[in-house]
Amino acid sequence: MTEHDAHAGHHHHAPVDHPHIGTGSSPAETVKDPVCGMEVNPATAGLRSEYGGKTYFFCSAKCHDTFEAAPTAYVATEARSRPAREQPKGVIYTCPMHPQIRQVGPGNCPICGMTLEPEVTTGETGPSAELLDMTRRFWVGLVLAVPVLALEMGGHLTNLHMLLGAQASNWIQFLLATPVVLWAGWPFFTRAWQSLVTRRLNMFTLIAMGTGVAWAYSVVATFAPQIFPP
Repeated sequence: MTEHDAHAGHHHHAPVDHPHIGTGSSPAETVKDPVCGMEVNPATAGLRSEYGGKTYFFCSAKCHDTFEAAPTAYVATEARSRPAREQPKGVIYTCPMHPQIRQVGPGNCPICGMTLEPEVTTGETGPSAELLDMTRRFWVGLVLAVPVLALEMGGHLTNLHMLLGAQASNWIQFLLATPVVLWAGWPFFTRAWQSLVTRRLNMFTLIAMGTGVAWAYSVVATFAPQIFPP
């Protein structure tokens, strides 16, 4: 009986360790810190921020303060991490401004140039492909445009361009501004061309004319400055 009791006592000790397993948060209860990507438990996170109707949680004060300084940058990054919304084949798309325009599949309105939208909306699984594309073009264009602004306006405020020389400053501005106009602004040029083909001029025609003429003038001034009076 003594051996049996000892053996039975051994069985009673087996489940003792089980209550200690799983006391932490399960992966399903965690969310990502939008700044560093670390998994954070909302129930225990001491730092949080409200933006755009959504609550974001943070692992540290540094990540919290970084997000508070520029929330749109991290919200856009989070949106890019989600898959783009896809519509079933055969969906009819129409223009919000001109409902008479209807076609199968996405495209641009031949009248105003706006992006066509599904006639019947379905459940959204992520941001639209156009939003992701335009957001990427915006941020890249902004990074390139800031030094151009500093070089040009610096000549009126601090004589910054004198440190480089006028011609060197022009070349640097040309190299930085060209991708902003021709890459970041390419969707505007394609829609402007479409407006010329269909003979329905719209706001994209005006935007392309304004930016295109200004860029072309700058190209001439950069490559052939001698043709302009001193």
